[in-house]
Amino acid sequence: MSSGVGKTVCVTGASGYIASWLVKLLLLRGYTVKASVRDPNDPRKTQHLLELEGAETRLKLLKANLLEEGSFDSVVEGCEGVFHTASPFYHDVVDPQAELIDPAVKGTQNLHIGRKPRTPDVVVDENWFSDPDYLEGSKLWYTLSKTMAEDSAWKFSKAKGIDMVTINPAMVIGPLLQPTLNTSAAAILNLIKGASTFPNASFGWINVKDVANAHIQAFEIPSASGRYCLVERVVHYSEIVNILRDLYPSLQLPEKCQRKKQKLWA
Repeated sequence: MSSGVGKTVCVTGASGYIASWLVKLLLLRGYTVKASVRDPNDPRKTQHLLELEGAETRLKLLKANLLEEGSFDSVVEGCEGVFHTASPFYHDVVDPQAELIDPAVKGTQNLHIGRKPRTPDVVVDENWFSDPDYLEGSKLWYTLSKTMAEDSAWKFSKAKGIDMVTINPAMVIGPLLQPTLNTSAAAILNLIKGASTFPNASFGWINVKDVANAHIQAFEIPSASGRYCLVERVVHYSEIVNILRDLYPSLQLPEKCQRKKQKLWA
């Protein structure tokens, strides 16, 4: 399928986990991709993109910084669509405003957490939105940054008459194209690197290829609109451990669950 032939689109934060897969699939569909990265000269961020099929003729790497006003002007120029995936994601935060919130919000101008427990009878759909006050009080900085970024994006797009669709994936796992380990994949790696216990938490999980495809469908299908939640399954970490044990019997996996129940952040 090559519905992107002759069309140019932009992908921000192109060296990231989801974005790399998005660039790969867009190139396979015939698109010309203008991809923004913070440092086009860093091979750890760009080499895996340059080696993608179609990259030699249809991938253009451009430097852009989320915090620099006007930095993306040349990146989006001439593009029919923009896939804005650039946003930092990690947990060891020293300065949440500078490290997570400013880049996420300023870069946009998905996650859903509130005070109400998510029991089996609670339906999480596209109308569910996280409670910023609760997130700040709970120090869930990454989730707060994404909530504020999406809220800012909706206000901006409505004010400017921009056709916007948002994709809100849960915990994204699957094959890595980039050489560096990302936070969501690290959650799986931690289980096989000698952890004595596994987290007492249930997450929604989704494959990275499905997330990338969802972005493309949101752009290509005219009826796509509003907000989309992406969750393939909701499982407890105990089931993840069991899956790993079945697939790789030789791995030394944790046998015990942590006593303390963790906050659900994804």
